[in-house]
Formats: sequence, C-alpha cells, structure tokens
Amino acid sequence: MSLVLTVGEVVAPVFLLATIGYVWVRLGLDYDIAFVTRMSMTLGVPCLIFVSLMRTKIDPAALTTLSLASVAAYGAITVAMLALVLLARLDLRTYLAPLIFGNTGNLGLPLALFAFGDIGLDYAVVVFAVMAIYSFTVGVWIVSGGGSVLRVIREPMVAGTLLGTLFLWQGWETPTFVTNTLQLVGQLAIPLMLITLGVAVARLSLRGFLRPAVLAILKAGACIAIGLAVAHAFGLDPVAGAVLVLQVSTPVAVTSYLLASKYGADADAVAGLVVVSTLSSVVYIPLTLAYVM
Repeated sequence: MSLVLTVGEVVAPVFLLATIGYVWVRLGLDYDIAFVTRMSMTLGVPCLIFVSLMRTKIDPAALTTLSLASVAAYGAITVAMLALVLLARLDLRTYLAPLIFGNTGNLGLPLALFAFGDIGLDYAVVVFAVMAIYSFTVGVWIVSGGGSVLRVIREPMVAGTLLGTLFLWQGWETPTFVTNTLQLVGQLAIPLMLITLGVAVARLSLRGFLRPAVLAILKAGACIAIGLAVAHAFGLDPVAGAVLVLQVSTPVAVTSYLLASKYGADADAVAGLVVVSTLSSVVYIPLTLAYVM
C-alpha cells in the first residue's frame, strides 16, 4: 500500500500540471504554445541542464557509465523501432523518430525529480542531454532528409550540455549570484513544459485509434525491456538504472509533432501517436515506477 501511495505522490503532480494546461485550452483561454516552448527550450531547459551538470554530486565514473548506457539504450531502441517500422511498412520519415524519442523533458525530468529527488534529476538530465543531441542530429535528419552540424551546435540545449560538462570536468562553478539566477530560470522549465504538454494534447486531433494504440504499446514495452537490459549490462546503481528505464520509456514527445509539421511528414499520424501514448502512460508509467523503485 505504501508503494502505491509513493508512486501516486510521484505521478500525480506531473499529470495534474498537464491537466491544468488541458483545462486551460478547453476553457477557451489563450496560450501561445510557440512562445512558451521557445522560452522553455532556449532559456529554461539549457539553464536547468547547465546548473544540474555543474553542481551534480554524481561520481564522474558513474556519470560516464550512465552516458554510455544512454547511448547504448538509444542505439538499441533505434534498431528495434526501425525493424518495427519496416515490418509494418510504415513511412520512415513519419514514424521512426517519434517511436525513438520519448518525452524525456516534459515528463522524464519531473518524474525523476519527484521519484528520486535531486540525484534523480541529475541522472535524468544526463539521459535527456544524450537524447537531445541525438534528436537534433539523427532525429532531424530522419524527419527532414538532411541535417546540419552547425544547427546542432547552435541549439541552446546542446550548448548548455557542453558548458555544463566542461564546468563539471574542470570543477568550476559560476559566482553564487549567477548560479542562483540560472537556477531560478531553470526552475521555470519543468512546470512550463508540463502545462504546455497538456495544452498541446488538448489541441491535437486523434485520427484513428488502432494503429497508434498498437504502436504506443509496442514502443513502451520495447523501451522498458531495453532500458532494463542496458541498466543490467552496464551495472548501473539502482537509482541510475531506474531513471534510465523511466527516461527511455516516456511516451512520444510533442516536439515530434512539431518537427513533422515543420518538415512535411504526416503530422496527423504523429499527433495520434502523441495523444494515445501520452494517455497510455497514465497506466504504464506508474507500473514502471512501482517496478523500479
């Protein structure tokens, strides 16, 4: 019973904040999702990543192991999802990237924070950073048919990751007033991303149910299995392993829908995946947490 309550306490704030965004839109109130997303991705998340990496208490060896484990996990997920897309004869540009990349920012970061505290957030930031770099290189290349290294370097999240890694490696710290400012800006990210998730889901239209439901279930099952296998293979400590499983198994990211719209893939199909996988996560994320906690 205590485990159920613990999981409920972890999951409830995440979905309640998303519900606020959902209800906000349903009430007909304005919400500039493009502005809020841009502010989160160019200010909030980079500051969160930078400060978390700079001030992390994770042992450097454990940090390296988790980074390599994250790369291995996403490599295995890519192979599994590519096989799924080819076997199902689905359009690569539309389906592959959404099935690989989960909502590690909007859902993964706050879930790790609420479930495991600051150390959980530190671990989650590492996995998120690996995913972000992979997403802005391979992910964009898949959807658009071409990518640019310069584009990746210009992304604030990538800059925050590289700077945070440099400060961690050198043992540097920004002056206290700068750190406090960056920390405050970073604290904007999690509530804004969760509310925006609810807004985005409220505005998406679901086209068909069977295909996105089957794909969402297969994605979640494969990602959980791969996360557990990789965590065991790399000998991650219990919290790091749990965070890796949680991060890689998050539902399809809303950014996948935005990228599909931008680069001319089937945005409606991706929207269906986002909605169904996010709704199904209400069931499987608590079960996953109950298993790994």
